[in-house]
Amino acid sequence: MKILVVEDEKKVASFIKRGLEEEGFNVDLAHDGEEGLFMAETNPYNLILMDLMLPKKDGLTVLRELRDKGISIPVLCLTAKDTVDDVVSGFNSGSDDYLTKPFAFAELIARVRALLRRGTMDRGAELRFADLRLDPVAHKVWRGSDELDLTAKEYALIEYFMRNPNQVLTRTMIAERVWDYTFDSFTNIIDVYVNYLRKKIDRDYDKKLIQTVRGTGYMLKED
Repeated sequence: MKILVVEDEKKVASFIKRGLEEEGFNVDLAHDGEEGLFMAETNPYNLILMDLMLPKKDGLTVLRELRDKGISIPVLCLTAKDTVDDVVSGFNSGSDDYLTKPFAFAELIARVRALLRRGTMDRGAELRFADLRLDPVAHKVWRGSDELDLTAKEYALIEYFMRNPNQVLTRTMIAERVWDYTFDSFTNIIDVYVNYLRKKIDRDYDKKLIQTVRGTGYMLKED
């Protein structure tokens, strides 16, 4: 497995590189956003670890440009920012997970392995529920004949719902599957993203599919 670390603090970058290599990964380093973007565009990485506060081109801009070019390499953001707005901005730009500095290296490794596992899972056949349709290969979702414009995280969330219909999904379950790691402060983010998803899945349709299970979580269910 080959990982790109984009981090301008050279001591931090060297520490991460050494630790990942001790775990058996091949690691390349980039120390600014422009270099990171070029390397991500020209090399077949399995994962990118991206600091957000980078010189020359910030991490969110790099993320957006990668996604706009159709590059779907999983990205784990490493940053000192930890407000809900910061986290949501990262996910909306195409991040797959988020880790706040300072962090325990064991937690970093756990998230790296979770993202790599998810990236190698069989994407499987088309999913259907009620008038929802999801194409796991093209990463597209339709409600009836309408194609829905979803962010990467919204897509991951509805895919999880559609693979587990008529089942109560707790916030912990959603955090572990969609955000890849149990992290209590993600609870509010999960609620925020379910609300985003509802606006696109349910708001303009008579039949509401995403149901709240009070005090527990959510489920995909026909009324």
